[in-house]
Amino acid sequence: MDARAGSPARYYERLPGGDLRCRLCHRRCVIRDGGSGACRVRRNAGGAMALPFYGMASAVSADPIEKKPLYHFMPGSETYSVGYLGCNLRCPFCQNHGISQRVDAATRRVDPAGLAAEARAAGCPSLAHTYSEPLVHAEFVAACMRAARAAGLANALVTNGCCGDEAAADVLSQCDAVNVDLKSWDEGFYRDELGGDLESVKRFVTAAVERGVHVEVTTLVIPGKNDDPAGIAAIASFLASLSPDIPYHLSAYRPMYRYTIPATKASSLRSLADVARRSLRYVYTGNVPGERSVTLCRACGAVLVSRIGYAVDASGLKDGRCASCGEISPIRGERNIF
Repeated sequence: MDARAGSPARYYERLPGGDLRCRLCHRRCVIRDGGSGACRVRRNAGGAMALPFYGMASAVSADPIEKKPLYHFMPGSETYSVGYLGCNLRCPFCQNHGISQRVDAATRRVDPAGLAAEARAAGCPSLAHTYSEPLVHAEFVAACMRAARAAGLANALVTNGCCGDEAAADVLSQCDAVNVDLKSWDEGFYRDELGGDLESVKRFVTAAVERGVHVEVTTLVIPGKNDDPAGIAAIASFLASLSPDIPYHLSAYRPMYRYTIPATKASSLRSLADVARRSLRYVYTGNVPGERSVTLCRACGAVLVSRIGYAVDASGLKDGRCASCGEISPIRGERNIF
């Protein structure tokens, strides 16, 4: 779609000679006529930015909100989840590389109001943008979030956080909950192995907290790559400087895509979780089969929410408070909002 013919494309500027500079993320791609940016979904069509995959969903499914993972937001509910194509990173361990690193997967066209209607029909109180990297489609995601709010739904986002300030502000202004993949505290690892930018991620997390969005953060722990206790401690310290109540998920890696490194040991994950707990109140381990995960009341120690896989018991909550002592809980959102 040609921008001059009404494309919703934003976050770019025209350069002399017909090139475009994309401002969506840290890459600042210069795109020649007929070419695409590193994300593969933003294209120069005759000197104007085109979004050939605008409104094209690679996956639509009702998922447990805990799968995102979001543990402190509407526990036990399902979220209507939408995935797209493309990504601005090149993670060699990507679990969704079939849609993030390619743009030839099957898709179906969706529209913002239609997705909100589908979510309500499915009984989901929220709409989530997830699976690949939603923010390379920031214009469409923001439109969907506006439609979802108009329909009485909450908005959730799962992102790598490598996004420019302008696009981040547009999306976060409509967002209720976000899980950000903070993949490492090593700038070299971000730049050289992922094609990412740590400072962009830190700015995104900070902006989300400052806007009052519910924020959770995940690190996929990869042996020998980002499992240095000092790095995990630095991430936890950064998050605690924003709020010690930010839930931090340490997730076990398994060999995937181009990485053949052996899987993360559960014992290593638990040890790193203990490191993170020196700064943060709520640290969870993930991708550990059969492991029980609990959220405790910080006043009396009673179990507020218990989880085994996606089986959730939130009976320790009552009207946003601990059912045992009445202390205000760290959990945001009710299970159903319409």
